[in-house]
Amino acid sequence: MSLFSPFRIGPLELPNRIVMAPLGRARAHVERREPTASVVAYYVQRATAGLIVSEATHVAFDSVSRPGTAAIHTDGQVEAWRRVTDAVHAAGGRIFQQLFHLGRKADPERLPYVGLPKAPSAIAAMGEFSTPSGPRPFPVPRALATDEVAGIVAEFRAAAANARRAGFDGVEIHGANGFLIDQFLRDAANQRDDAYGGPVQNRARFLLEVVDAVASVFGAERVGVRLSPHAKADGMGDSTPANTFEHAARQLGQRGLAYLHLIEPVGTAREDALAPVVRRAFPGPLILCGGFERASAQAALDEARADLIAFGVGFIANPDLVERLRRDAPWNVPDTATFYSGGDKGYTDYPFLNVAPC
Repeated sequence: MSLFSPFRIGPLELPNRIVMAPLGRARAHVERREPTASVVAYYVQRATAGLIVSEATHVAFDSVSRPGTAAIHTDGQVEAWRRVTDAVHAAGGRIFQQLFHLGRKADPERLPYVGLPKAPSAIAAMGEFSTPSGPRPFPVPRALATDEVAGIVAEFRAAAANARRAGFDGVEIHGANGFLIDQFLRDAANQRDDAYGGPVQNRARFLLEVVDAVASVFGAERVGVRLSPHAKADGMGDSTPANTFEHAARQLGQRGLAYLHLIEPVGTAREDALAPVVRRAFPGPLILCGGFERASAQAALDEARADLIAFGVGFIANPDLVERLRRDAPWNVPDTATFYSGGDKGYTDYPFLNVAPC
């Protein structure tokens, strides 16, 4: 199989196996968290991807971080995202919306109430985050009561309904990178003793309830899930990762999902690799992401380690990444200083092939 051969996920026929990974860029409206005209242009530029997965999008008012991150819990946000999906579809593209809740990584200074972020357990994320008054350590969050969990599942369901109203082709549930679902899944952040803690069957319960709720809106064939078994930032980790992610993959595989999206860096040592474990447990399409370039991506397909390959930074700096991969052409160098800076510089102004920079 080739990076450029078609592939089907659910009802969607993709023209290639190149996925634009979800990339937070902080370009939404600062206060309303609605995508702007620049966001529309950004995604349209990249519509040749087999599938675009949008930036992580907040499902609720109390999942709040840096200004400019997008959300999908108000009518205004739905209308603004509709402009994105309409434009991507007009350009021939396909786009899923990634849905997430920050959990313990929410900024308490921006919460709509006085209090602490919510999490499975009262364990602070490690490190610091930026605030209007300067860097501060993550606070110790408030552990959710058992009867509160259903309310957050309902927020994901409502967000999925909004994503459908906004015209997305499907949704990806963000179960990775130390956010709320990942916090429940891995035992470094989850020390509960109720139905959502302890053995992996309990720790995976929240993820599966969210998946089932979202699938009730879109249909399972239009729902993907992203997992990151190796992510250790912010104090994340798991005592038995192979067992945890094999269980999660097996349970997800019984639900007929569009795909499973796994972050596993290209340089992961063979003895630490979990993609083979996940591949055996999950019978549906598998997307791999983690620093791939043309040769390593094609090798992963040739060796049947994945069905599709997601590119992150490559799509930031190369709106025409699909064509560059096709021609084996050089890639633009990303300007890391502009990743979250706001404005069009480093966002919509990267040159296309055969177009000199301004």
